[in-house]
Amino acid sequence: MTGRAACFLALMLGAAPVAALDLVMPPGARLIADRSMPFDSYDLPLDGFIDGRVRSRSYEGQKLRQSWRVDSASVTTLQLLAPLRAQLDAAGYEMAHECESATCGGFDFRFAVEVIPSPDMYVDIRDYRFLSAVQGDAAVGLMVSRSRTAGYIQIIEITPRDAQRLTPRPVPGGDAPAAPATGLAEALLAQGHVVLDDLVFATGTVALSDGRYASLTDLGAFLRQNPSARIALVGHTDMTGALETNITVSRQRAEAVRDRLVTVHGIEPGRMVLDGLGPLSPRDTNLTGEGRERNRRVEAVLLSRD
Repeated sequence: MTGRAACFLALMLGAAPVAALDLVMPPGARLIADRSMPFDSYDLPLDGFIDGRVRSRSYEGQKLRQSWRVDSASVTTLQLLAPLRAQLDAAGYEMAHECESATCGGFDFRFAVEVIPSPDMYVDIRDYRFLSAVQGDAAVGLMVSRSRTAGYIQIIEITPRDAQRLTPRPVPGGDAPAAPATGLAEALLAQGHVVLDDLVFATGTVALSDGRYASLTDLGAFLRQNPSARIALVGHTDMTGALETNITVSRQRAEAVRDRLVTVHGIEPGRMVLDGLGPLSPRDTNLTGEGRERNRRVEAVLLSRD
């Protein structure tokens, strides 16, 4: 560990630890998102975006996803990453890959890897760094970036749990195992709608990218456990482009979500109706990149349960 890293770590004593790794965050860091899944998978990036893809290795186990915000207009991405890298090294982790925005692959890398949705995590495609590290069957992916006023840190950790075993159960019309409804179901019942915030659509298209989406797993579980429930899937865009085009795109993205729920999670298509509002129902300003990213979304609206 370098003297600079050691000094920085010394300044961070007393800050909040992160899971089993006990990673210490910078002074003043605030936990924005914190989700732990008892058994899930993570495709750990092992390279930048090369020849149309990011080479990765899939890990399974207990999965932790966290994002932190550091309110500072001057902190750099290297200042955010270096002390965390030093802590991983000291804990015996082997660095599998490290890159910064240009060498990672810019826009393509950022949208090919798992990123906690905005506003909980913000990634400037011109100014971010990524690091992956492994120790046996444990894996950690770190993404750091910054906006004009703050730094952001994302941690995705997979920890093997030998005692953890999933018990697959038949799913009508699909092969995916049924999973218990979680916080998404509670939010859907309490608020009447929920944003499916982890969805990733292929660049420039309305196709939903391949991958496992926790929000769709939870929504599918809710619908299977409530067989009379009906929902609406509503797509939204930002203000960029023509109104009619955006409305069409938003509806087509809602349709892509319905198709995934049908083919992967075994939900009858007749239980889901589609709509697209384009930019007409923003949840944030369209004057900033962060706001526009937050406005691009698909929501599930509970129409009936009985």
